[in-house]
Amino acid sequence: MKISSVIYMKPVWVISLLLMLGSVQALAAPKGSPWGADYFTNVELLNQDGKVVHFYDDLIKDKIVVISFIFTHCGDSCPAETASLRQVQKLLGDRMGKDIFFYSISIDPEHDTPKVLKDYAERFKVGPGWSFLTGKKADITLLRKTLGLFRDDVEASKLAEHTTTIMIGNEATGQWVKRSPFDEPKVLAWMIGRSLSSFKAYQDAHNSHTVNYDQAQKIAKLGKGEELFRSRCDSCHSLGKEDGLGPGLQGVTKVREKAWLTRWLKTPDKLLAEKDPIAVDLYNRYNKIVMPNLKLSDSDVEAIIDYMEANDKR
Repeated sequence: MKISSVIYMKPVWVISLLLMLGSVQALAAPKGSPWGADYFTNVELLNQDGKVVHFYDDLIKDKIVVISFIFTHCGDSCPAETASLRQVQKLLGDRMGKDIFFYSISIDPEHDTPKVLKDYAERFKVGPGWSFLTGKKADITLLRKTLGLFRDDVEASKLAEHTTTIMIGNEATGQWVKRSPFDEPKVLAWMIGRSLSSFKAYQDAHNSHTVNYDQAQKIAKLGKGEELFRSRCDSCHSLGKEDGLGPGLQGVTKVREKAWLTRWLKTPDKLLAEKDPIAVDLYNRYNKIVMPNLKLSDSDVEAIIDYMEANDKR
């Protein structure tokens, strides 16, 4: 039986609703839970330092984990996914590497050697508690199937069409759930650091942060451009002068032509392939991190530019 988008067979939308209502408690796995050593494979993998590790014994046993599958020469989803998870890692602070661990496993092990993975991790400035792993292709495919992150409807050779869904779990309690890496970072950090922790740890954190309903802040509805920027862009860019993984964007609509910005947001891979001088300069200046092709529609691109332009006028 594959792990699906459930926790104890509850639909994800139910769990998500409970999370939003603040009423999810970290339930212990029922006695005889199937999500243990007898279910998970214990295949050998190599981390970015060339160390041999075993998936179950060394990586997930008694740990809270986030597991993603990537490949380092991906030009669209993987850089954005890694950048987004980096935000979550920063929010989790010093719990990373203690009881919470991130694992990014390559689906292209022939290309992604430990050295390639180490260089990739360094370019993204990832912190402690996050390992990048490779191994035998058959073993990695088995892992993807075991975790329910293998798309049966897509040929394995079509790397660009691999799923970007991540698996979040607590092996000790038997809780596992699929999420998007592009969810709001604070929500993901809350799920990983509180709702998947032990019941006492969750209860202590929950009780210390609860307020009366009438004290809760009203949530303003975001415009399309702001929503897209927050979910797609701010893992790498600020709207101020400060740089992140990419440049700060304050004043960008004043110094870049709109036609160029439109192409850059829509098809950054094509501009790099054409050796556009601005694109190449940005690539070289910012650790050779590829600007991902986010498959934005024309209206998406226009909304993001309008949002940045409004910010530049403030």
